[in-house]
Amino acid sequence: MEKLKFNRREFLSALSLGTGYLMFSNPLTACSRAALSTDPFQLVKLGNSGLKTTLLGMGTGTHGFRRSSNLTRQVIDESLEVFRHAYDVGIRMFDCADNYGTHPLMAEAFQYIPREEVTLISKIWVREGSLPEPERPDADIVVERFLKELQTDYIDLVQIHCMVDGDWFDEYKWQMDILADLKSKGKIKAHGVSVHTMEAMKAALANPWVDVIHVRINPYGIAMDLPEPEEVISFIHQLHDSGKGVIGMKLVGGGELTGDSEKIDNTLKFVLELKSVDMITIGFDTSEQIDDYSARMKKALTEIKDA
Repeated sequence: MEKLKFNRREFLSALSLGTGYLMFSNPLTACSRAALSTDPFQLVKLGNSGLKTTLLGMGTGTHGFRRSSNLTRQVIDESLEVFRHAYDVGIRMFDCADNYGTHPLMAEAFQYIPREEVTLISKIWVREGSLPEPERPDADIVVERFLKELQTDYIDLVQIHCMVDGDWFDEYKWQMDILADLKSKGKIKAHGVSVHTMEAMKAALANPWVDVIHVRINPYGIAMDLPEPEEVISFIHQLHDSGKGVIGMKLVGGGELTGDSEKIDNTLKFVLELKSVDMITIGFDTSEQIDDYSARMKKALTEIKDA
């Protein structure tokens, strides 16, 4: 792919006009997926993984660390209502992780939400820190615990969480091999990684083991792998073209854009215009947030289609 040249002022100017995607891809194909429907809950495929779910997924890890997140720190009934509302409006993907502590909440939500109708994601933490205990058992032991906590027979996608080093696939190869074995046994349907540096993203691109990848993406370079979006977008295109499912995360910059309505709308439209991002996940703590972002997405998708 030819590397495009532009400065931040030119990029943000184009973004405000709704034409930011023209800087990154062929305008004839840039919105080939999103323009087909204005429904935030349209079904999409996650690359060649075999997984199919909704364009908008519910993240459960806002301010998540040490098995705690906003959802686990508020009143349980309020959090369960968020899961219930997400399902009722049409969300069919729930993004959990060991580090978020949301497995028990998800298990309770399955009393209302039909397990077979949703795509369930979780992530194992293999690095030092972030979890209460220092030990990092093998992935099969961890996933068996996940299955018990979630009260389910399988998990649709298990990822290695928050990789930052360029040689992560060498350092954690035995964990990858275990996850591949769990996939062959039907305990999980797909495996992959979430990345937090360009080095880790480049390594994922070169590794066929990665079925689905979480990538940080917004047009403002906030909480992203690089402050400028150009190179990040280029690699996301390559990830998608290689057949990997691509899930966009950190659209509101880890919460930094939460109070800026215009930037939220710009970000949603920008990311939805990118054909290389299969779906997006946003952390929700309240039902009102779900309704707000659903409406914003519908507006953005309508503008993309009309354009």
